[in-house]
Amino acid sequence: MVDSARGQARDAAAALPALVPELLPTLRAFAIPMPTRFRGTTLREGALLQGPAGWGEFSPFPDYGPRECARWLACALESAAYGWPAPLRGSVPVNVTVPAVGAEHAHAIVATSGCRTAKVKVAEPGQSDADDIARVEAVRDAIGPGGKVRVDANGGWSLDQAARVLTALAPFELEYAEQPCLTLEEMAALRRLVDVPLAADESIRRAEDPLAVRAAGAADIVVLKAQPLGGVAAALEIARACGLPTVVSSAVETSVGLAAGVALAAALPELPYACGLATMSLLSGDVTVQPLAEADGVLPVRPAVVEPAALGKFEVDPAGWRVRLLAAAEFLGP
Repeated sequence: MVDSARGQARDAAAALPALVPELLPTLRAFAIPMPTRFRGTTLREGALLQGPAGWGEFSPFPDYGPRECARWLACALESAAYGWPAPLRGSVPVNVTVPAVGAEHAHAIVATSGCRTAKVKVAEPGQSDADDIARVEAVRDAIGPGGKVRVDANGGWSLDQAARVLTALAPFELEYAEQPCLTLEEMAALRRLVDVPLAADESIRRAEDPLAVRAAGAADIVVLKAQPLGGVAAALEIARACGLPTVVSSAVETSVGLAAGVALAAALPELPYACGLATMSLLSGDVTVQPLAEADGVLPVRPAVVEPAALGKFEVDPAGWRVRLLAAAEFLGP
């Protein structure tokens, strides 16, 4: 059964290049403002494709080159043309994401959320360790002793800084620290210095070999994102091969992209952690009138259908995205 599924996944990957000329005429581009700066931007841009299975999103970040973008395109084509595996659960638990805002604002974000897990962004350029500590302290206060708090540094700390700040954050009982350092070597060394479990994100989604993180002993948990890993089927295979507890997270997408992440989380045999998929609040709008937004700490498992009127509010000239998609298509394949 497993070998059959792998063979089907390889066959689907091999067929992806042929889908590009078929689906390219359906391409629509969007640019949605973000109320709070996140990952250094206040505008989320991308493209959508429509196919026989529904809608797919292609929204790699601006600094990604064609080879890396090919994985994001593979996810969009999979979503539009093939769909996803049957879900094993009807809803997915999620965390609230707290951007690198002031402590008071962070407290308010968590207090008004229905989530019992909070992911706090840290290591923001231009901010201090004290800013991070104050933000995490505020989040812990807002979520209470029964809630869970995790931090995400996006590889922004050096080894020494990571050890120092994570030690300072110990009183707030972190669930785990996501990508505190950039390299596998630093992550592996940090695991020997701190008691906080470490989760790998960039070490997987931006790596030539996503499985190297386990071989290096660099993480206790893996964070998987459908778009950067080439789609739901590819991410499921990586999760199986890594053999570590998995958290599914978003790449700050519209509901179309989030639906792929939800499908991935719903198809995992085990889901021990809340997922980082409640990111609709980071955008000022959506391309559907029924956004995949968190309610009572969960997201429903369902596709997202693009509504022309909703998309029209944020639609932009697709010419640049056509060029970027075709450049990425040169690197498609199993």
